[in-house]
Amino acid sequence: MFNAGRLSLARARRGMTAKALAEKAGVGVDTITRLEKGRNEPEPETIEKLGEALGYPPSFFVGEDIEEVDVGAVSFRSFSKMTARERNAAIAAGSLGLLLNGWIEDRFGLPEPDFPDEMSEETDPEVAATRLRQHWGIGQQPIGNLLGLLETKGIRMLSLSENTASVNAFSFWRGGKPYVFLNNFKSAESSRFDAAHELGHLVLHRHGDPKGDRSLEKEANSFASAFLMPADDVRSRVPRVISTEIILNAKLRWRVSAMALAFRLHHIGRLSDWQYKSICIDLSRRGYRSGEPIGIERETSVVWKKVLTLLWQEKITREDIAQELGLPSDELEGLIWSLTASGRGPNAEAAKPLRAV
Repeated sequence: MFNAGRLSLARARRGMTAKALAEKAGVGVDTITRLEKGRNEPEPETIEKLGEALGYPPSFFVGEDIEEVDVGAVSFRSFSKMTARERNAAIAAGSLGLLLNGWIEDRFGLPEPDFPDEMSEETDPEVAATRLRQHWGIGQQPIGNLLGLLETKGIRMLSLSENTASVNAFSFWRGGKPYVFLNNFKSAESSRFDAAHELGHLVLHRHGDPKGDRSLEKEANSFASAFLMPADDVRSRVPRVISTEIILNAKLRWRVSAMALAFRLHHIGRLSDWQYKSICIDLSRRGYRSGEPIGIERETSVVWKKVLTLLWQEKITREDIAQELGLPSDELEGLIWSLTASGRGPNAEAAKPLRAV
């Protein structure tokens, strides 16, 4: 039976209005409206037209309901910069991510979430970052593959294929499990910070940020900075006299951007206001405001690599997964491609082995 919700999801994912879809599919706008409200059962040829217009296989529109992601429960990295169309497309990607994750969890035992039970939303970001590090047993040491670490702690990591910097990342809890979606549109250092930022939201703002409250964004940024660059470690490793060159060398230890390290040094009192301003001007002049001229390798997923390897051993390809889920191949790739690209950074964390169910 035709599923109206799946049509709405696919249209949102493609960023199309009902009018645009109607024109492309060669049907009336009222037809789209009636179908999305579940008032009509379309003819097979109509489903074919809609599928062709949206780039989705007809089988996608006749499946069971897909879990919807509650906008109010989602914390976005760049809420204020997004258009409604970009937000809806990202939320639709979240629903597809839940669909894919459910398929994977039916076949593999993924790590369970590992978060301190007593951690509350009122916890100070700096304190929360320290407590989580202690709970995870990583102390003050730098984190190699942050993405891999988060996966081993039960966070479901997926990627976004949005070709825009307006949608950096978002996160939410669903069914007691945390999800993070990353858009690796920026530098590898910025993507690491985005992941740590979303971790901050998961810890501090479990019920989401529906209005894009700037204070919550600042808290997540503070958490990310403290989590990636523990104050005691930074103080012990960076000399008293700090220059731009020292920051460019030191940032490699924590695998962060030069600007992020400069901000951290200023925050913990190692740079005066004047010194911080001068170093930021110098970093901007060298191109570190908009990018990372001398950067690190992009992190990749440990869990997805193992999942795809185990599936391949059973002769199950990505195309097979897409076909079984009724997804177009580009949507499946969009959910995992930036997490599975070759080239991991140094000192990557080892993941716990997966269990086949």
